[in-house]
Amino acid sequence: MKAATKPKAKLPTFEKQYRSAFGECIQHRDEAALGRAYELGRRAINEKKSLMEIVALHHQALYKMLPDARGPARQELLTAADEFLAETLSSYEMALRGVQDAIAALRQLNQTLEEEIKRIAHAVHDEAGQLLVAVHLALADVARELPEPQKEQVGQIKELLNQVEKQLRRYSHELRPTILDDLGWIPAIRFLAEGVAKRANLNIQIKAAVSGRLPGPVEIALYRIVQEALTNAAKHSKASQVRIQIGRKNRVFCCSIEDDGVGFDVRASRSNLKRGLGLIGIQERLNGIGGTLSIDSAPGRGTRLLIKVPAEALNANSHRTG
Repeated sequence: MKAATKPKAKLPTFEKQYRSAFGECIQHRDEAALGRAYELGRRAINEKKSLMEIVALHHQALYKMLPDARGPARQELLTAADEFLAETLSSYEMALRGVQDAIAALRQLNQTLEEEIKRIAHAVHDEAGQLLVAVHLALADVARELPEPQKEQVGQIKELLNQVEKQLRRYSHELRPTILDDLGWIPAIRFLAEGVAKRANLNIQIKAAVSGRLPGPVEIALYRIVQEALTNAAKHSKASQVRIQIGRKNRVFCCSIEDDGVGFDVRASRSNLKRGLGLIGIQERLNGIGGTLSIDSAPGRGTRLLIKVPAEALNANSHRTG
């Protein structure tokens, strides 16, 4: 008969473990006690404890001990408490540095991608355009020697080439519109929306309650995010209308993109939805500029993306170019 397995011992709550480790540190003040403080910091991160929660818990634990400490003992208690809290929060400092390094890497990656997009857009517009001009000239030479019926066929081929040239020009402009660099991201998305509206038979309304330019990396990121959102609306949402609203609320720059499409369940199969709707790319671009994304959607009632970029993030990006 198989022996019954013993249930795993339940881990003490973070608060209980913190008070216990804090008390041991006050008594002993050795490396082992500080090591436990560091491990508590790691656990706090895993359990998504905020800094304010930890400071409040620390204050409560210290407050209970203060009445029993007098004179030099009181000063020793405060010193030990400072050391314990500092060691606990050191995990947060290391995590913050890791996040900062990741954001810096994202910014560099986005900049590299934009440079490659510029190169491709230039090749599509200029190099392909020059080849098409050469084809037009070659066809004109051939047409001179042909009888009239064949000349009409050559004319039809030229018309097809004109359509190809028009499409290539549009793709080039949407890849990296010069208007984005010259006039900013809001005129650029107006240009983008005009093209998407015609192709997808969408009614796209843009309401911008802000003026002036944003830092280059922010404008590029916001343009790409709106571009991805409009692509989703055109391809997946079966929407007939899209509303884009841009403004500021307090010290936060806000941009919402809302459609009246089929919507989806945000909580169900979250990872698959992100892959399918390009939300990972949107979130990564926002991470690179210090912004946040919230999604409001449900089956049958459309989708709303809300992008927020705080003023501090705008200032942090102001010294970088796109």
